[in-house]
Amino acid sequence: MLSEPDGFLSHGFTAMAHRGGALLSENLGIENTLDAFRNAVALGYQYLETDVHATRDGVLVAFHDVNLVRVTDTDADISQLTFAQLRELRVGGRAAIPTVDELFEEFPDCRINLDLKADAATHLLVEAIRRHKAEHRVCVGSFSCARLQRFRRRLPGVTTSFAPAEVATMLLGLHRRSPGGAPRVYQVPLTYRFGPATVNVVTPQRIRALHDAGRKIHVWTIDDPLVMHELIDWGVDGIITDRPDVLKGVLTSRGMWSTRN
Repeated sequence: MLSEPDGFLSHGFTAMAHRGGALLSENLGIENTLDAFRNAVALGYQYLETDVHATRDGVLVAFHDVNLVRVTDTDADISQLTFAQLRELRVGGRAAIPTVDELFEEFPDCRINLDLKADAATHLLVEAIRRHKAEHRVCVGSFSCARLQRFRRRLPGVTTSFAPAEVATMLLGLHRRSPGGAPRVYQVPLTYRFGPATVNVVTPQRIRALHDAGRKIHVWTIDDPLVMHELIDWGVDGIITDRPDVLKGVLTSRGMWSTRN
């Protein structure tokens, strides 16, 4: 089990399995399930990424979409169903939707990146992190600035990713040097679309500026090995991927892979 000093950002390059590695051959159709995460861990991954929603009766589950229809045969929102109803469904016809409690219990040696997808999940995630004493091994993010701020107020010492408004400030070159306190990390795509314009988010110059300010940057969702190599050459601190097998191969070829990834 991870000890408390081994925080989420405590060591080198971060290789993270997005939804357990959604495009890994063994995981096709079963993203964000215990089997998917087990397959990533079997490859040697210790950083897992998932999303969190709340059922109608207040159970926190790992699932990406608001609605279930894309990966199950049920057209309903998670928030409309009780956990008992949800537990009867199968992702890809095979695997149950896991609870966040199950992730913490089954993978005590893993760091878990959690994307808050629903307002009702916020206080439940705070309680789950406290219940499992997982403050040192999670990073929490959200596309909702208000949701993320509520989480930070409840658990101010936990690592979080920067919210969209904070990323926009960074793109304007207004990021501040890290003042200490709770660690935060930029987790961003290669590009953002603003209306008709496409903005390059990740550049060598921006990475250097963030490092000069004491910040780290992870890039999502990267599955092309050539892009992985380029980003590592530029100095990114981590890559989030649907192809953990490909990223492992890239890191191995560069002498950067270890089971601490």
